[in-house]
Amino acid sequence: MKRKKIIVGWIGVAISLIIASVWAYWGAFENFHEGWYSVSLWKNLFMFVFQYMIFAIIFVVLSVLSLKWKRIGLGLHIMLSVFCLFFFSSANGWVLIPMMIIPLILLGSLYYYGDPQPKKWAYRIIILIPLMITLIISIPQGIKVAQRINDEDFGIRIVEGNNVTLAWAPEGPGWPDGGVTWEQAQVICKYLSADGTTVMTEEQNIWRLPTVVEAVSSMTFHNVNAQGVWDSTNQVANYQLTPDKETPIWNSHSKVIYYWTSDTLAEDDQRAYIIVYNGGVFDRLKSSTQDYLSFRAVKDVITSE
Repeated sequence: MKRKKIIVGWIGVAISLIIASVWAYWGAFENFHEGWYSVSLWKNLFMFVFQYMIFAIIFVVLSVLSLKWKRIGLGLHIMLSVFCLFFFSSANGWVLIPMMIIPLILLGSLYYYGDPQPKKWAYRIIILIPLMITLIISIPQGIKVAQRINDEDFGIRIVEGNNVTLAWAPEGPGWPDGGVTWEQAQVICKYLSADGTTVMTEEQNIWRLPTVVEAVSSMTFHNVNAQGVWDSTNQVANYQLTPDKETPIWNSHSKVIYYWTSDTLAEDDQRAYIIVYNGGVFDRLKSSTQDYLSFRAVKDVITSE
């Protein structure tokens, strides 16, 4: 019986460890991919802990409490399952119950009936492994983000590269810091004034969304053109340098990490291509309205010979 209780207890620890480690891995990467954009270190740290690492922390804390106090641990697992039931009430019950509710109750039961020995190693493993994963990912990512170029010039920028020369709109309606659908972006471009600061009452048809080729060709890394080329056959962008969230095209202190392009999918006109600050190109529904998906209008540069 004692051996069975040890096995059951370690199964609970292993499950919690896997869940916490996966969330720690995801949270550490996503924090520096779509987060960590505030000029305030404290705001970035708050977001890191309470937005990206919260699930990893919850499962670590649940495990520690369950190892120390079995009844409290079981009660907390049940309370969390009830919270999920209400918080995700809009989700399909056939998915929510078997994927979240039942596993949480079973996990709490494993701790309640199990007894992992030696317990000190259970504590060490459940705390240290997710922490190590977080640090191993976060330290190099943090160094990379700290080295981003941001000259704080958010006016009209002329960007040249790969035989493409475009003027990119200044901060404002042609470069908003918030979610915009593809159709909304198209309309704003049509009515945008020549200086890119005002949406006019009549169509101006000066600005537009960049094509995928133009966007890929314009990406930069540390003020150097990334030498991007769009492979339309394989639907992938290739670069000599991996672009980053830097000026002159991106604002490293903006939540926006995706820009709309003007190109739509040949097989589905309800989807359009977007470009990520790191140069990746994907497609999204034109009706998408996430806060981190926006646009930056461009216009052709007329050069006098």
